[in-house]
Amino acid sequence: MNLLRRLAIDLSPLRRHRDFRLLFVAMTVTSFGSFITYVTIPYQITKLTGDPLLVGLIGVCELVPLVLMGFVGGALADYLDRRVLVFGGEVLQLALTGLLLVNSLVGTPKLWLLYLVAALAAAVDGLQRPALEGLTPRLVPADEIPAVSALTSLRHQFSGLLGPTIAGLLIAAFGTGRGLAWVYAIDLGTFLVSLGFLAMMKSVPPPEKADRPSLSSIKTGVRYAISRPELLGTYVVDINAMAFAMPIALFPFLADRLGGPAVLGLLYAGISLGSMLATLTSGWTKRVHKHGLAVILAAGTWGLGIIVFGLSHSLWLAMAGLILAGAADMVSGIFRSTIWNQTIPDHLRGRLAGIEMLSYSVGPLLSGVRSGGMARFMGVGGSVIWGGVLCVAGTVALALALPRFRRYDGREGLARKATEEAERAALVASSA
Repeated sequence: MNLLRRLAIDLSPLRRHRDFRLLFVAMTVTSFGSFITYVTIPYQITKLTGDPLLVGLIGVCELVPLVLMGFVGGALADYLDRRVLVFGGEVLQLALTGLLLVNSLVGTPKLWLLYLVAALAAAVDGLQRPALEGLTPRLVPADEIPAVSALTSLRHQFSGLLGPTIAGLLIAAFGTGRGLAWVYAIDLGTFLVSLGFLAMMKSVPPPEKADRPSLSSIKTGVRYAISRPELLGTYVVDINAMAFAMPIALFPFLADRLGGPAVLGLLYAGISLGSMLATLTSGWTKRVHKHGLAVILAAGTWGLGIIVFGLSHSLWLAMAGLILAGAADMVSGIFRSTIWNQTIPDHLRGRLAGIEMLSYSVGPLLSGVRSGGMARFMGVGGSVIWGGVLCVAGTVALALALPRFRRYDGREGLARKATEEAERAALVASSA
């Protein structure tokens, strides 16, 4: 029992902090619906075109608006009420989901509209996500950040497990035509529920003497990120892992080989299942201080799981590879989030959250193009396997090239943040 208590996820932040609890519920509901749409759009494009490269091009449509608006969203998150930005993002996403619903009801869905909505949704995500990430350290104290990181991951993985599974069942039940309207309608409903919970939260005003959004303020955030080897390490290690070994664009084609549309949801859910298992047993992470080394080991294990997945010709082995990869990704995510939220001063948190969002979003988007392009020449399985191999090789190379990140100790980051925030408070007081 003592061992189980040490391993079990810490739920105390949900009990102690009302606004964090409201945010947690709101984002759980909306993430569930978004995962349903996340599965459905690639599936719809697959059925309209039959071309893995065209499915992978979703990432190209999302990449540019995400990069541009990620920097803008980060600057806004340090200047405006972060809760208002999150609320506004939900309203815009609701409207875009409405467009998908209408498009699914016409005789022949417009392919160009699917790409357009993907691009606009990425732009909205770039505006909203930094504010969402920046809310966390304002709602809970610093010593609870590891527990909050695990809970946030659990929220994401619960949605990632349930949403794709239900999407696969709905697609199998209603088909590819107007039946997809039911899928998009569910996502639409989740945004309405999320908005209700967000409306009950208290306002989260910006830090005192907040920097006005400008190119100069964005450059300040970028310079700060580059100056911190532990932050830079989290970015490049994760980009390497995701760019080479995130084969989600190929799932619709692999599902045909492993059992059909009903299997599609299981493939998406496999990564989330592994992540959830790692999260539920994440109590041990708060006793680990070598956060950089933990991220490196987890990224390498992710690549190994993807190699197993690519080699598999049976559903059970494919799921085992995805579960291993998902668990490793979850461990990496917990330690990366802990590094970010325990060490970055609040007046820079929004801008750095924008950079973080790009670090964990750009890789999967690039991987869609990489995996789709390689699949044309070496087959779907070969694309997945070689992606995993390149991920492991790149992780080893980065571990050797980033010795300060490899040796990073989380206790040093906490002390640095306390010093930087004290210096900031003294500067604000002297200029008042």
